[in-house]
Amino acid sequence: MNRAPLIALSVLSSLAVVRPAAAQTSGSASVYSYFLPDYHDYVQPTVTVDHEAVHLEARYNYEDLNTASAWAGYAFSGGDSWSWELTPMLGGVFGSSTGIAPGYRGALGFWKLELYSEGEYLFDLADASNHFFYNWSELGLSPVDWFRFGVVTQRTRVYQTDRELARGGFLGFSNALASVTGYVFNLTEQPPTVVVALAVTLDR
Repeated sequence: MNRAPLIALSVLSSLAVVRPAAAQTSGSASVYSYFLPDYHDYVQPTVTVDHEAVHLEARYNYEDLNTASAWAGYAFSGGDSWSWELTPMLGGVFGSSTGIAPGYRGALGFWKLELYSEGEYLFDLADASNHFFYNWSELGLSPVDWFRFGVVTQRTRVYQTDRELARGGFLGFSNALASVTGYVFNLTEQPPTVVVALAVTLDR
């Protein structure tokens, strides 16, 4: 019996098993629209690209109006019933504000709960008195896959506010590709600050 075809098939099967999986790449684009009671409205777009654990990000109007920032980071993750992810980042800021900013993105999940936080400390190269810590944090509950709600805090200097830390709530709706989330800050003020976020996610 000629065993050559069987040997060749076995070798090809072995090669198929040991061949490394294709690298996973994903990306997202979001636009946060700010509707402010005592300041002019503005939009804040963000674009991200993730290739395996490498994270790249670009923002505009985040640290200041007419200001852009570019970021690079590396993601660490783990957990089972408690899942976590942490991405330390370093960014360059240029425009109305100019500087260097170490930052992070992080998430902690359990059951249907998720705590998400992103922050950065801007070292303003033009004026040391303008050093500032920015933060956006959410604690959300997702009773079903397509709906979530929760509480949110924000610390920013893009617009003037009497509060060091703005507090509020949010409602969000999503599917596999896109999400829309509405945030309301400073509920005791009339009118409050409203933020509407639209996001699209792509995986390859």
